[in-house]
Amino acid sequence: MGGARSRAVALFVVVALSVLVATGSAAPATAGPFAVKTASLTQVGQQLRWTVVLDHSFSGSGLREDHRSLCLRLLPTRPRLSSRQLCVAPPRSDHGMLRLQLDRVVDGRVRAGKTIAATIARPSAGALTASFTPAAVGLGFRSLRWQVSSALGAPACVPSGAASARGSASGPRSTAGAEPCAVLYPAQPTLARLHTPKLVGCVARGQSLVFNGSPKRREIALAFDDGPWNDPPTIDFVNLLARYHAPATFFEIGDQISTYDRTGSVERKMLADGDMIGDHTWTHPDMVGLSPSQQRSQLELTAAAIRRATGFTPCLWRPPYGDISDQLDSLARSLGFLTIYWDIDPRDWSLPGVAEIESNVIDNAHNGAIAEMHFGGGPRQETLAALPDIITTLRHRGYKFVTVAQMLGLRMIYR
Repeated sequence: MGGARSRAVALFVVVALSVLVATGSAAPATAGPFAVKTASLTQVGQQLRWTVVLDHSFSGSGLREDHRSLCLRLLPTRPRLSSRQLCVAPPRSDHGMLRLQLDRVVDGRVRAGKTIAATIARPSAGALTASFTPAAVGLGFRSLRWQVSSALGAPACVPSGAASARGSASGPRSTAGAEPCAVLYPAQPTLARLHTPKLVGCVARGQSLVFNGSPKRREIALAFDDGPWNDPPTIDFVNLLARYHAPATFFEIGDQISTYDRTGSVERKMLADGDMIGDHTWTHPDMVGLSPSQQRSQLELTAAAIRRATGFTPCLWRPPYGDISDQLDSLARSLGFLTIYWDIDPRDWSLPGVAEIESNVIDNAHNGAIAEMHFGGGPRQETLAALPDIITTLRHRGYKFVTVAQMLGLRMIYR
């Protein structure tokens, strides 16, 4: 009797395992596309943030293996602009991250594109949050319409009955004229009103005295002192860096702003190009020799001048001559500044020649380096002439150019 019971239990286990092997999962199969519980597309500073929550857990490889897709459709409001969609793609490797692939939709046909730069997070097994810039998808800060598509493709797609009519309890069901096995959320494309963000500040965090960034990231920051200036004009530096797509950080002397950038147009272009502006005091004194009230005045007057010219309040400062004390560092931090030093110094202020400036920066480059150079305080044609070779050589060696604020991961404030 006991042997018969054991054989029956064993037979049940074998049958159950056979079912699991056949289905590939202990979870019940889902006949139609996964329903969308919630979705949103919002602007956060310079980024667009897409958030979607499905009624079912998913992975990039799982979507592909089950012939499923999860896409954000972007529908420009202007005529003659093609629609596009961002679709969740599996990682390129076993330990990689999910990707977003940009496809264009022309005359109803999807033209597969490439992976875009995006930051992707998984708040839960059924949710995804992705952040990317409008430029990454070929759009500007214009209003657009959006819609999420959760679809089931061939051969799994059976466009009939409950499978094609499936939708979330609070959301839309499949839309006529769309794929027969697709859920669109919301039922009609929703307008996202975008605006060109204006940078108004940054938030200091981390240690107050900074010499370099992370040795783990192949980044380098070019940081220029003593401007704005007219020999050569500061705009020459700004335009050259923009042509080479190399953002930089400019530490400015407050008393010179009204003389060499009277309208603030050059400084506003810096920020528009992705450069960063820092405080280099009002008159470039040896700050350690001043009283605390004089030190405060030097920093606050310059920050106010930058703010009047651009609407931006800096959170970085660099001490003239590199002179610092614990008291001065603490004062600057209390005013919302990080004290920024450097670990590459080509001594370009001494006019050593273009080749010497180039070789000094290139030979001393390393992960997280901050290079101190000058865009004012004297004739700076040598420094300007050295930049193209510095940028192209280091970029060829795998370096990415960033601002000091980017290197430190500081939060930018936009409105």
